[in-house]
Amino acid sequence: MSLLSKEEAQALLKKVLSYSKADECEVGLNGRDVGNIRTALNQVSTAGQVSTLSLAVSSTFGTKTGTSTTDEFDDAAIERCVKRSEELAQLAPPNREHVPMLGPPAEPFKESIEFNKDTAAANPDTLADLMGTSLKVTKDANLVAAGFLENMVGFNAVMNSKGLFAYNKSTNVVFSVTARNHDGTGSGYAARGFTDIKKLDTLSATKYASMKANSSVGTRAIEPGKYTVILEPVAATYMLENMFRFDARMAEEGRSFLSKKGGGTRLGDKLLDDKVTIYSDPFNPDLPGATWDREGLPLEKTYWIQNGVVKNLSYSRYWADKKGVKPVPNPSNIIMEGGDQSLEDMIKSTERGVLVSRLWYIRNVDQQSLLLTGLTRDGTYYIEDGKIKFPIKNFRFNESPVIMLNNVEALCKPERSISVESYRSYMIPPMKIRDFTFSSLSDAV
Repeated sequence: MSLLSKEEAQALLKKVLSYSKADECEVGLNGRDVGNIRTALNQVSTAGQVSTLSLAVSSTFGTKTGTSTTDEFDDAAIERCVKRSEELAQLAPPNREHVPMLGPPAEPFKESIEFNKDTAAANPDTLADLMGTSLKVTKDANLVAAGFLENMVGFNAVMNSKGLFAYNKSTNVVFSVTARNHDGTGSGYAARGFTDIKKLDTLSATKYASMKANSSVGTRAIEPGKYTVILEPVAATYMLENMFRFDARMAEEGRSFLSKKGGGTRLGDKLLDDKVTIYSDPFNPDLPGATWDREGLPLEKTYWIQNGVVKNLSYSRYWADKKGVKPVPNPSNIIMEGGDQSLEDMIKSTERGVLVSRLWYIRNVDQQSLLLTGLTRDGTYYIEDGKIKFPIKNFRFNESPVIMLNNVEALCKPERSISVESYRSYMIPPMKIRDFTFSSLSDAV
């Protein structure tokens, strides 16, 4: 029962609402069917299949709201869940930021392209074959691998007592692998994420991680300082995902890199290099997203940064009403435009610099400037006269993605990368950055 069609979800949500006695009631339904395989020491360590279906009921009396959840779906359990949400609402304090629920949109929500039938049809044998291909690569290369492969098919649906109904189904497959030599002196990493499982090539991904593991042995130490860096897609993604909150309220309350000194926001300001354009588009074929948000607002293509200028900020319905502007929903995906260079072109044009495969353990140092600190790992290399000369010891960095995106020298074509911190996917190009700050050396591999 974990995966319901649009018609089945709509019928169930109507039944739930029929039990409501609240002034307003909103019901959310979420179903997932997830399969996974985890490996360690070149062998499968765990595998599983998990199916979940959950219901959340939010009842509102005046401005007081209570929410109750259940994973039982007989009539008695549904009625209990609705009644419990109403009891909790009566006990809740008034919500000073309450906004009335939305009715149905003027036009029906567009159907998402997040669902892929081949990904939905994948079974344990499919995952085993993909992971088996990966394990063979590291065994043949005399390396030790740890990996994770997950395939998901699911849906979200919401309905409220004002007549709004929205439904979205999606699929996703993610794969990551770390390859190391037996004495732990060399390490490589690869991560891939797709909507369409046919695009997942565990062979090439594991070969890439194995190449990094072998080529990162025998590191030399170079002095910390400011270097021209070339960030591969995973490294760039880890660095930039910390800035993808274009929230107007945070900016206006002085809690964001988009806050203006003395008050106000940086909306309309030239903040980044001309080469930087960041947008969201639920219909991007390489990174599709949902077509509606949790507040019941439709999602369309939106430019957040265009040629370095801040073009839009997101406004919740409450904050938009307070400021007298139109609501702008948060994005369901993030895409950064790239350039026409290749990674090889970037290396050849670098007189002295550092190639970074991956960043990790990233922490926020200062919210307003978005200053971050973290470490390189899984293959860091010294570049001289347009060639990779040798692997180097890892660095700690102290850098802001805002400053970084003011120092862009070149961009490649964007690639879909996943962050294991948030498990979100982004479309981010490899990038060449000048004056990137490495503050100290690290013994991490």
